[in-house]
Amino acid sequence: MKKKMVCFYCMSVNRKDVRDFDEDMPSRSIKSSGKGRKGRSLGGKGGESNNQKANVARSFTFKELALATQNFREANLIGEGGFGSVYKGRLESALVVAIKQLNLDGLQGNQEFIVEVLMLSLLHHKNLVNLIGYCTDGDQRLLVYEFMPMGSLENHLFDLEPGKKPLSWSTRLKIAAGAAHGLEYLHCEANPPVIYRDLKSSNILLDNDFNPKLSDFGLAKLGPVGENTHVSTRVMGTYGYCAPEYAMSGKLTLKSDIYSLGVVLLELITGRKAYDSSRNPGEQNLVVWSRPFLKDRRKFVQMVDPLLNGQFFVRSLHHAVAITAMCIQEQANFRPIISDIVVALDYLVSQAESSDSQGGGSQSGKQTNQHKEN
Repeated sequence: MKKKMVCFYCMSVNRKDVRDFDEDMPSRSIKSSGKGRKGRSLGGKGGESNNQKANVARSFTFKELALATQNFREANLIGEGGFGSVYKGRLESALVVAIKQLNLDGLQGNQEFIVEVLMLSLLHHKNLVNLIGYCTDGDQRLLVYEFMPMGSLENHLFDLEPGKKPLSWSTRLKIAAGAAHGLEYLHCEANPPVIYRDLKSSNILLDNDFNPKLSDFGLAKLGPVGENTHVSTRVMGTYGYCAPEYAMSGKLTLKSDIYSLGVVLLELITGRKAYDSSRNPGEQNLVVWSRPFLKDRRKFVQMVDPLLNGQFFVRSLHHAVAITAMCIQEQANFRPIISDIVVALDYLVSQAESSDSQGGGSQSGKQTNQHKEN
């Protein structure tokens, strides 16, 4: 079922962690599309809900959200960023939610708010975070999302607290595949396609079963249509995740998202941050550091996150590294399309799940058994 078209400005935003130049895009319109990979559907489990009412974001008063967060108590603060603060809250219906209060020091915060509300009101998929509602009382701008109890992928990869269990290899693959499914929905089933533009580990949220959902759509752009190959916009995104051609020219394509996905895959494989200023020169940028390893299959194992403790399958690692290497090709045309990545990652997930169910049998004679989070 196609949604009613809505016109709006895809506005760019100043953020604490982004670089910003160039011009904004003109207004475009967006609707959901039934077109996708063969055999896929927007209805039901894999894509968009048929129940339109369930997808309608409701308007909250500021008083309702203040009550839900106990007047935005610091004890309920679960995240902060250039956009503002995120609080855990409980609505009158007893539903637990995440409430993002935007920092409105300038006009840009309001523009990001508009884009996010419109994007998430029109786009619905099991791997996109669900927008429950919003607040526009006076100068207040708040967004209400479903609560993701396990936080972000970033919280489970880097700087783990003592005693916190690292993600297993099979769970990392599951998260990668889920994020790719979310991206595929944006690229292949939205019409016109949507360029996410802010794919990173901190924007991949996890439920209790480590199922991932993409969040934070304030930087999203409508992709090129017809004979156009790209959209021109100011360069925005987090350092370390931006595709090189976009960072240099401001020309944004679907392949820009593919590069960012490749960087996230590298983070999952290595346990290293996309950019880490605390490391030695030459090791700070993850993609630059990884290049020598990617050129030699014998060095793939040397890239792996030490926290995995050898609990992975070498054959599975080789496939994952090959996918990653294709995603972070410097020339955008050489990167694969998202649908091909989804097929490849789904295969790796099925192989890992099969091995887990059989007690972790060997695939290449060099690997040890995997484990799962409880």
